[in-house]
Amino acid sequence: MGALGVGLGWRPELDLTVERLPGVDFVEVVAENVRPDRLPESLAVLRERGTPVLPHAVSLSLGGAEPPDPARVRHLAELAEALDAPLVSDHVCFVRAGGLDSGHLLPVPRTREALDVLVANVRAVQEALSVPLALENIAALLEWPDAELTEGQFLAELTGRTGCLLLVDVANLYANARNLGTDPVALLDELPLERLAYTHIAGGVEHDGVYHDTHAHPVRPEVLALLTELAARTDPPGVLLERDDDFPADSELAAELAAIRAALGTG
Repeated sequence: MGALGVGLGWRPELDLTVERLPGVDFVEVVAENVRPDRLPESLAVLRERGTPVLPHAVSLSLGGAEPPDPARVRHLAELAEALDAPLVSDHVCFVRAGGLDSGHLLPVPRTREALDVLVANVRAVQEALSVPLALENIAALLEWPDAELTEGQFLAELTGRTGCLLLVDVANLYANARNLGTDPVALLDELPLERLAYTHIAGGVEHDGVYHDTHAHPVRPEVLALLTELAARTDPPGVLLERDDDFPADSELAAELAAIRAALGTG
């Protein structure tokens, strides 16, 4: 196992759980939910213990046509400094256009033109940060037509041109396989895994033939199997379990963390 280990997404509903649960090597916090000048006491406790806390943004809209909002970028930079974070992250997506906010992470068209815009936005954000930026693959319910690059090629060019890191979400790989018919194992072979910062894993549920990446259900065996596939190709620096709703007992979360470690060991 690499530098970070196995972690758990910090949420206000899980603050005491994260503090007392053994085997939580690092945590991740949704950047927009925390103020740099008023950190929750639980995060301060974790930092005093030496537990890394990674800010994970959801609103930079790096794939959008407009340049990133300087206030959002400044917030992320100040939060990284307040938490002494080794890196920060967001997503390969856009969330707003023409002044409207979608409320969802939307996929970026895999065209040369869209890649150029994404690269420019990523470089602008990197200039404002004092730590590395990692970008995550998203779960999508649609793909734009007329793609000029595969997802693997798109992400490889993005990391190559910007020097950014990659945050691989294996649950999102599974969701896209179920909903879009993609081949997640083939994508793992295409990804620039030498740029891997860490990995996300989460649970979901299927309704009426559509798989929903809910972060509110147990991690499926098929998703753990993808983590094993990833671990067979590289040693992930870290794997983080995301849980955002319907929070289970500590024992259930501990069992999921143990299952993650077992999947890594198998890989």
